[in-house]
Amino acid sequence: MASPRIEAVIRERHRMGECPVWEEETGQLVYVDITARTVCRWNPLSGEVQTVGLRDPVGCVALRREGSYVVASGTRLGLLDWATGQVEWAAWLDRDKPHNRFNDGKVDPTGRFVAGTMPEASAPGVWEPGQGSLYTLYADRSVVRQLDQLGIPNGLDWSLDHRTLYHVDSLDYSVRAYDYDVQTGGLANPRLVCQLEPEQGMPDGLCVDTTGTLWVACIDGGRVIRMDPETGTRLCTLKMPVSRVTSCCFGGADYSDLYVTSAADSLSPEQLLREPQAGHIFKVTGLGVRGLASRPFAG
Repeated sequence: MASPRIEAVIRERHRMGECPVWEEETGQLVYVDITARTVCRWNPLSGEVQTVGLRDPVGCVALRREGSYVVASGTRLGLLDWATGQVEWAAWLDRDKPHNRFNDGKVDPTGRFVAGTMPEASAPGVWEPGQGSLYTLYADRSVVRQLDQLGIPNGLDWSLDHRTLYHVDSLDYSVRAYDYDVQTGGLANPRLVCQLEPEQGMPDGLCVDTTGTLWVACIDGGRVIRMDPETGTRLCTLKMPVSRVTSCCFGGADYSDLYVTSAADSLSPEQLLREPQAGHIFKVTGLGVRGLASRPFAG
């Protein structure tokens, strides 16, 4: 791998920057700040960051069509019109779990939106296990729960042949693989890809590159790791200038730039002094690999 260069390109202290998505049509980076309850859009030419605020924490965002996005906010899934800031809500899940919210999500190879719910922390660093689920929002706006009894459902992406879903459960520090039924969106045959040690940080968001390897952001680990999903072997580690690294995606004109989000929430005043770039969003260049275009929701 070439020698990478890490640059803070959005120098704002996001509370919980997450779920970056490159919007090819506009050449912009779309992402969320979960605890600020905003969907954000950054123009790399002007440097401007536009935001749309929602009522509840925003777990994730995905493309739909230009000027429109699918969002997971609180425990609802909806369609956001950027120009008006209005959301047309399509589904309301986990109604029996008032302390849950949506976390990470992504559009699958056929245009379905897949996203997970998780419990809010009951105390700093403490989450009730077994409360999370993974849902699929179909183009006709029907919803199916694919998995339950999860800890903190987090980053997800698909293999190059679309037959495997890779999925993080942060609470047990794992990345798992599932057989993926492209026709139905169903999951089967779970198996462990990698188990991280707590001192390495929690696995958080992830993405797949054009060689089929995984890039996994490690919150409180200050790193993004590249992993071979067939063997679980760590291929390289990107050490970031902040500890709370949350997610990553490829973008730019040829998808050779890796965008990495981070968070400032949960850092003490002393830690923030040591990490002046906490909450910033970074661009990593010179990796020698490319990513894949983000898919739009078909609904």
